[in-house]
Amino acid sequence: MKIFVDADGCPVVNIAVDVAKKFKVPIILVKNYSHILSSDYAEVITVDNSLDSADYYIVNHLDSGDIVITQDNGLAAMVLAKKAYPINQNGVIINNENIQWMLSSRHIHKELRNRGIYTSKSKKRDSSLDKIFKDSLVKLINSLLEV
Repeated sequence: MKIFVDADGCPVVNIAVDVAKKFKVPIILVKNYSHILSSDYAEVITVDNSLDSADYYIVNHLDSGDIVITQDNGLAAMVLAKKAYPINQNGVIINNENIQWMLSSRHIHKELRNRGIYTSKSKKRDSSLDKIFKDSLVKLINSLLEV
């Protein structure tokens, strides 16, 4: 098992690295050239700035049973197809039961924005979600280690 982080703008990178280090699980932070990241534990991979470069790198390098931390539901769907485990920055473990709703919601909101009907912005992420994320990641790792 490895953990991949879609690290461009990810608010929980440090939490993920700390958890991975605790469990001695390899973690790979995938970012583009526009972001600066370093870690004394994680491997940092830098990809080009083209659209979805980090996503494609992750999908092409992950194995069944790996964990992927991402805010991108499209990437999460590809991760599920590879029999891996996506989790988002809020601690939601994405699975075959909830991915269709997430993708449909993303599509509907995009269509509304394109028509100028829906213009509200997402609320700023509340730092109280950090504990929820950490607890969910620990729970996911423990469940995979038991197998």
